Amino acid sequence: MTKKNKKLILITSIITILPVFVGLILWNKLPEQIPTHFDASGEPNGYSGRAFAVFGPYLICLFVHLFCAFGTLADPRKQAIGQKMYALVLWICPVVSLFCAFGIYGYTFGVDFLTSPKAVIIIMGLMLLVVGNYLPKCRQNYTVGIKVPWTLASEENWDATHRLAGKLWVAGGVVILLLAIQPWIPAFPMSLVIMLAVTFVPMIYSFVYYIKMEQ
Repeated sequence: MTKKNKKLILITSIITILPVFVGLILWNKLPEQIPTHFDASGEPNGYSGRAFAVFGPYLICLFVHLFCAFGTLADPRKQAIGQKMYALVLWICPVVSLFCAFGIYGYTFGVDFLTSPKAVIIIMGLMLLVVGNYLPKCRQNYTVGIKVPWTLASEENWDATHRLAGKLWVAGGVVILLLAIQPWIPAFPMSLVIMLAVTFVPMIYSFVYYIKMEQ
């Protein structure tokens, strides 16, 4: 592990659990039961005790973060992942943790924007845009990317599939962001359909590509 990676893991880990310290500062102002789960309309439909709301989500995020950080470094082909893609992997959990914190603490104190469907849709769109930009640059490995048997068996298949996936994810991100600002089409269910499409279409494409190469 390089010194740069150690520093990045430390910084992103601190940011991931930063909401815990915020919760401890706000402890006496927080109610005994705090909304920690919200329905599609942004209304709370699940509550947790104060201790779990302050510690639970963010410690889970930290565990997942460290697993991803060190699991990616253990990849036999980690050199193919690239520093930028590895940095992107390390920033996913901190962003999720902060998003949860703003949603949970914000709603508790009367600021409910980040629990609204529109905010979730915008986050989904931005995620597709960012990840889609990096997918074509991701070389064949066992940890990051579209890891199906046909892409792992052929570097040519991997590259072709990830070029297509990058275009689809970027296009899907743009469409989802447009859905978030229009009032006519049900944005949340359509965004979920787009997420599923850009995930599974490249997998199907990789299989079709494999069949053509075998003929």
